[in-house]
Formats: sequence, C-alpha cells, structure tokens
Amino acid sequence: MQLVIQLLTALIPTILIELGVLWFLLERRKKVLLSSIAVNVLTNVPLNLYVLLVGDSMVEILIAEVIVFLVEAVWYWFFTRSLRQALIYGFLCNAISFLLGMLVQLLYNLLT
Repeated sequence: MQLVIQLLTALIPTILIELGVLWFLLERRKKVLLSSIAVNVLTNVPLNLYVLLVGDSMVEILIAEVIVFLVEAVWYWFFTRSLRQALIYGFLCNAISFLLGMLVQLLYNLLT
C-alpha cells in the first residue's frame, strides 16, 4: 500500500503540472490533453518504480528523464503531427515537472 501511495504522490502532481504546462502553451485539444494523462501514467509509474526499487542516483534519474522526454515527444508527435510542437511539449512538460519536483523535495528537506 505504501508503494501505491508513493507512486500516486509522484504521478498526480506530475499530471497536473504537465497539463498546466500544456494549457499555458495554449494547447486546448482534448485528445492532446487526455493523451498527456495517459503518457504520464505510462512513463511516470515505471520511472518511479525504478527509482524506488532499483537505483536512485542522479545520473540514473537524468538518463531516465531523457528517455521519458523522447518517449513523450514521440507520443505528442502522434497526436499533434508536428515534430517541433512535440519536442517543445515533451521538453517543457518534463523539464518543468522535474524541476518543480526537485524544488519541492529541497524545500521539504529544508523544512524537516
């Protein structure tokens, strides 16, 4: 049960952040926004399982984030049919959610 809570604690904010990024980028197509939720479930859960159960070094996390970016860029390309837009969506969604997650962890560590 604790593992499920940890996964949801990472997944839900990531979905909300990435939907916010897409909304900020003026993406309003329902299929793209809903696909963002799906791709986050498909990438975030395995990434966090790996970090929690196998390895959590910064190098491993960064390599995994690059892989997630590539997967999401291909995913967004499928829905947008624009390579430029897909790369922007994949990069900004992942960079912003990763950096906000790191900020939250740093603030939590400072306050506890």
